[in-house]
Formats: sequence, C-alpha cells, structure tokens
Amino acid sequence: MRVHFIAIGGSAMHNLAIALKQKGYKVSGSDDEIFDPAKSRLEKYNLLPKSIGWDDNIITEELDAVILGMHAKGDNPELLKAQALGLKIFSYPEFLYEMSKDKTRIVIGGSHGKTTITAMILHVLNSLNIDTDYMVGAQLAGFEVMVKLTTDAKYMVLEGDEYLTSPIDLRPKFHLYRPNIALISGIAWDHINVFPTFDIYVNQFRIFCDKIVENGSLIYCKEDNNVREVAENSTNHINKLPYGVIPHRIEQGITIVEWENNEYALEVFGKHNLMNLYGAMLVCEQMGVKNDDFLNSIKTFSGASKRLELVKKNDTVSIYKDFAHSPSKLRATTSALKEQYPERLLIAAMELHTFSSLTAEFLLQYKGAMDKADIAIVYFNPHTLAHKRLPEITKNQVFEAFDRNDILVCTESEEVIQKIKNIKWENANLLMMSSGNFDGIDFRQLADQLI
Repeated sequence: MRVHFIAIGGSAMHNLAIALKQKGYKVSGSDDEIFDPAKSRLEKYNLLPKSIGWDDNIITEELDAVILGMHAKGDNPELLKAQALGLKIFSYPEFLYEMSKDKTRIVIGGSHGKTTITAMILHVLNSLNIDTDYMVGAQLAGFEVMVKLTTDAKYMVLEGDEYLTSPIDLRPKFHLYRPNIALISGIAWDHINVFPTFDIYVNQFRIFCDKIVENGSLIYCKEDNNVREVAENSTNHINKLPYGVIPHRIEQGITIVEWENNEYALEVFGKHNLMNLYGAMLVCEQMGVKNDDFLNSIKTFSGASKRLELVKKNDTVSIYKDFAHSPSKLRATTSALKEQYPERLLIAAMELHTFSSLTAEFLLQYKGAMDKADIAIVYFNPHTLAHKRLPEITKNQVFEAFDRNDILVCTESEEVIQKIKNIKWENANLLMMSSGNFDGIDFRQLADQLI
C-alpha cells in the first residue's frame, strides 16, 4: 500500500509512519515543522520530507490512504486535495483500529498514568515473549519504535488518549478503539480548550465505557472517586474489576510488593505507580499472565521516559525529571518522592506550559498541588502565552493560584536555575516537572553541576 502522512512530524504520527515502512508499506509524508527526536528518527528510516511545508502535488490518485495528524488544519491544501480526489482519509486512531479490528484490543485510558501502565504491560509481555502489537506515548527501553503493527500478533495494546482525533474528526481518540479489555486509571479535568466543563470531560469516559465490546472487561481505579462513579454506573454488559494500591512496604528507599506470601523489590515507587502496577497486573491477568510471572517481570521495570525518570544520584541526592504538568500529576509526583525519601529535603520546580495550565480559569485547579515539596518553584514564559494566543497572566495570579506563601514564581528560566544552584545539595532531592523543557534546560548538565 501507498500511504501519505499529513503532519508526519507528530510524536505518534512519525512512529506510525516508521511502523508501516517496517511492515512493507510505501510511505511518504509532509509537515510545516519537524523537530527532534522525530526529525532524526524519520531521517534514519529515509522518511524525512525533502522540504518543509505543504504541497498538494504530492496527493495523487495512486495513494491508497492518507493519514491525517492533529497538527494539520482543516484547510490544509493536501487534505483538501485528498478530499477532492475521494481518497481514503484516516486519523491515526482510525488507522490503528483498522489494523487491529481482528485482534484483542487492550486500551489504557485515564487523565494520568496511562503511559506508565501501557509501558508496564509491554515490559512484562516482552519479558515473557508474548507477541503483541502496540501504540504507546513514550519511548520505552528495549523498544525501537512506539508503534508496532504485525499480521500475526493476537493482541494490540493501545494508550487511549482522550484528546481529539483530527481536525476533521472531533471525537476523543480513545472512543475509536472499541476495546475488549479497557482500563481507566484516573479522571482529573484536562484539555479545557476542548472540554470547557468538568462534566463534559468526565462524560468522555462514560462514552469510553460504552465503547467496550459486550462481555469485555473494564479494570478501574477504585481509589479515584470520579473513576469509580463512571465505572460503577456504566450499564454496558461488561466485567468490572476494581483495583487500588498493591500491598507493599518501603525499606531503605526500596519499595517491596508483598503478594501471596512472596516479595518483589521494585525499581519504581510512589502510590500512583503502585496503583498503576496493580492495574497493569489485572490487565495481564485477563490476557492469561499469572500474577507471579507478572511481578517477577515487573521487578526490572525502571519507568517510562520522563515519568519520574532518574537523571542522576549519589548517596544523599537524587535528581528526577517528570512529564507532570496538570494539578493531579503534580500532587502524585511530589507525594511519591516525599513518601519514598521522607528524611530528604524535596525541591520541586514545575513549568506551566500547556494550554490548560496557562489559562487563568484553570490555574485555580493548582491550589495545594505542590504542598508536599519543601521548596516549590513555578516557572512560566510570557512568550509561550503569546505564541498560544492566550491572554496574559501575572506572577501574582500564579502565586495566588497555588495558595502557598513561600512559593517562588519565575518568568526567567535562568532564575530557576540560579535558585536551584544556591541550595546546599546534601540529603535533598530535586524534581523538575514539565511537558516542555524550561526553555532548553539541559537536565543532565544541571545534574552534573549539582552533584
């Protein structure tokens, strides 16, 4: 098949393009901007467009399908040409469903934790040599690409994002997958540019439950009141399996799972990771994996990229980076580090970077989100607001939103770095949280300067 990607530079899009090329498809693509790591990876597989920008001459009747990325606009010239020619146009979730409709589909949904849970499942299946197709939202150790598509694999494991499908399909992505086995990890208001009220946002998860195939399974976090309400009130004819925090103890900074008179020392830690692990175990159990096999395999799981990712440590200091940006993720991540190292000072810095986090209305959701940190720093770049065409917010608005008298609010990344460098780095942990990168901070270089 000949497939063309409109907006090939996206995280999921470029991985799907690589997966299809590996499958033997003839793949082309275009985009108006492509950054690393997508640029380097597309170049490695000889898929990098020869020029940047859109060109409707690329779109011809010889194409079997066009895959449309969310980054493109509805008036994209290549899209308009494809529509005029009557070509098959797929969003990438639509295409993934087409590739997996004869497989057992496992879909991991939730406002937080879905990448980690998907990564845990794939780590275990890989270690047990259970072949599966997949799509996950982060680069994983031991996996070349974030998307795998084969003919023979019985299973397809999908990270179920609730954001919109494409410019011409405004359904949430996870509504398209029709899971046989589904999981919901947590529900905390996000994407307010698309879901303007909390109830509208929650309703997307109600619809997701309705999309589970009849007699399928829903695994859900009973510790989350919103998840429990959605799951327990679903009238779909499905099996419902709740989970919470798996039994464990912490010894000298190591978390040990206690299960059926056996013990399993982990590399990951924190309440949310222990819930994620329990949910992943139930998913794998539905796939025929014994709990003991799962727990022995998960002992070597070190986490998904940028999810409480250890940058550097010595005997008294550990430095982590994390993708956390929403209020619920900040609370979970800071709590995890403080619970794991209660005797250490916790310095936490976060960047307001997403559309939601830079909106005055949504800022109010951050009240108390960094209370577990001993020293809390919040950074935002006014230029980011201008780039996203958002109204200005002030340092005082941010200060009041977090409702903490000693929080430091910065609008210069260098100020954040200087504050961190001025701290005495003994018996202390640093946590850097952002869906961006604090305007180019090299976390490894910073770690090397501190310890």
